[in-house]
Amino acid sequence: MKTHKTFVSLLTALSASLLFAHSAMGAVSADEAAKLKTSLTPLGAERAGNADGSIPAWTGGYIQADPAYKDGGKRSDPYASDKPLYTITAQNMAQYADKLTPGIQAMLKKYPDSYRLEVYPTHRSAAAPQSVYDATFANATSGKLVDGPAGPMPESAAGGIPFPIPQSGVEAIWNHLLRWRGASWHASFTQYLTTSDGKHVLTNDSRADLQMPWYLPGGGAEKGVFWSIRMINDGPPLRAGEAITGLENLNADKASVWTYLPGQRRVRRLPNACCDTPTPATAGVMSFDELYVFNGRVDRFDWKLVGKKEMVIPYNANKVFTAAGPEDLFDAHHMKSDAIRWEKHRVWVVEATLKNGQRHVMPKSTYYLDEDTWAAVLGERYDARGQLAKVLWTSPVVLPDLPGVVTLTNGFYDLLSGAWFAGDLFAGKNEQYRIVPPYKDSVFTADAMAGEGVR
Repeated sequence: MKTHKTFVSLLTALSASLLFAHSAMGAVSADEAAKLKTSLTPLGAERAGNADGSIPAWTGGYIQADPAYKDGGKRSDPYASDKPLYTITAQNMAQYADKLTPGIQAMLKKYPDSYRLEVYPTHRSAAAPQSVYDATFANATSGKLVDGPAGPMPESAAGGIPFPIPQSGVEAIWNHLLRWRGASWHASFTQYLTTSDGKHVLTNDSRADLQMPWYLPGGGAEKGVFWSIRMINDGPPLRAGEAITGLENLNADKASVWTYLPGQRRVRRLPNACCDTPTPATAGVMSFDELYVFNGRVDRFDWKLVGKKEMVIPYNANKVFTAAGPEDLFDAHHMKSDAIRWEKHRVWVVEATLKNGQRHVMPKSTYYLDEDTWAAVLGERYDARGQLAKVLWTSPVVLPDLPGVVTLTNGFYDLLSGAWFAGDLFAGKNEQYRIVPPYKDSVFTADAMAGEGVR
């Protein structure tokens, strides 16, 4: 009997210690955190360049705004005078295979006559306000990953990257979800689905108010809300007046999404606004967790931090802003190759594998997170048969007035059907990404959306 009690006591102590260890996961020692002011950038990337100099050292990012720029208007391309260093095609891709994701290699093979990568000099333009740097430094020693009702979630962190020195894949993906992209902004954009035969179909002509309470002093982060959006459709005519409001929460069980349908003249809450459910924000073309390469709850997958490597990725792609209109960005089967700027950068590679007992139409994915911003810039999704089915992409742009490098225009290429989607296209819009004072919480409510959406 005594032996049994001793065993139970040991088991209880072990369970408690494991629980404590998990609850403390994320925070690093003061000595480790000090690297954020020496060998690492303030957000956790390597300050030094690579061995051959093709990736330069980080020296503070690009923070010199164009003096002619007016907030909310069209931004220029600070690297417009750069010339490509080389071009990667289906014919020479083997030479660069170790720098290309499997998804990009698949695109080169599928469209050998039109898809290519124009690779430019690398500029480490990523930056953020000092307040974000200070918060990230504090998070390094205080931020923890704890078991929440809807899976692992950050605790004792706010206002910056939660885990700048990550120890797991789920910490890295939370860095992506909570990346710096501004605190409050307004955007006007279009979205297009292109069919397999090359027909471009407008799905949205929208305007949106967006906010990240995570980066607001005393904001909604204390309630768990870290990202808010209210989006109104002005077109196409069939969808004019439709609206969607969403609140992402650290505890994904508390996330909320409402839609307004003018034909029904009522607001309804979406019961399953996550994961592989089609999102009304893209006319149902993309799933909720495909927005910006990955979005939403993390509890359905096991996350593996594979490591860091040098890869060619879209970057400083301000051509998507300066184009006269969306039609100048479209080829039949993909974005025009000369419209996207590619550079060599270091990325964190993170794999997501569906947990036992969970369901998802894409049970395995790989994501590539830019080390300087933590933004997922590329991704691949594999279907239930193990086929590489989708390539997820975004085109990071430099916003020196923010400052920051932000992933805006994003979408997917469906390798099986040949269809593809491009969302958040700012080309041709007089107003693009306007930085604004903080919104009131009441803006992101069902009642406010109903008032805006009535036509």
